[in-house]
Amino acid sequence: MTIPVLIPVYNEQATIGQLIKDCRNYSDDIYVVDDGSIDRSSEIAKNEGAIIIKHNRNKGKGASLHSGFKEIFKKDFDAVIIMDGDGQHDPIEIPRFIQKCKEGNIDLILGNRVKKKNMPFIRRLTNKFMSSIISSIVGQKIPDSQCGFRLIKRGILKKIDIKASNFEIESEIIIKAWRMGGRIVSIPISTIYRREKSKIKPMVDAIRFLKLIIKDGIS
Repeated sequence: MTIPVLIPVYNEQATIGQLIKDCRNYSDDIYVVDDGSIDRSSEIAKNEGAIIIKHNRNKGKGASLHSGFKEIFKKDFDAVIIMDGDGQHDPIEIPRFIQKCKEGNIDLILGNRVKKKNMPFIRRLTNKFMSSIISSIVGQKIPDSQCGFRLIKRGILKKIDIKASNFEIESEIIIKAWRMGGRIVSIPISTIYRREKSKIKPMVDAIRFLKLIIKDGIS
């Protein structure tokens, strides 16, 4: 299977270089969407051979993924793997996503972080809340709906009308993939928690998530 890796970044110069190097062990096609960074993220990523898509200003993770998908669709890829640019995801687990994808009729593979207790309390609580709601909507257990490490098949992705511009895109993709008849599975992954301040704002993103459900009539 030909599967590129898509990495949205915002000021990730400390981690993006090594992340791309490690990803190259599993994919020749690394796409980096620089979402208005003011550091050397783009320069470092380009030097490591990544394909750069650049926003002139910060637009949010959802907008970054949308830009990345648009570029990836120009080539005949079977699926895309999405990873965060802050180094929390270990590229050594990429083959597990690919192997799971080969097992059968699966459209969306979600990472399930097994060490959620290491998350800040409010993030863990918000993730549990949002995962519970999404599980109820799609009629199956989604243990970690907010994990950014995932694989999406090309066919289902092209059917999804993405509207979210921020972190609520994680939820939007799951629910809309389900509405399109996609099969969703989760696999356990490790997570590398660092001292850097997270760009996620749990309460703000939870409110955006609820607005998305109400506005789009997802539920």
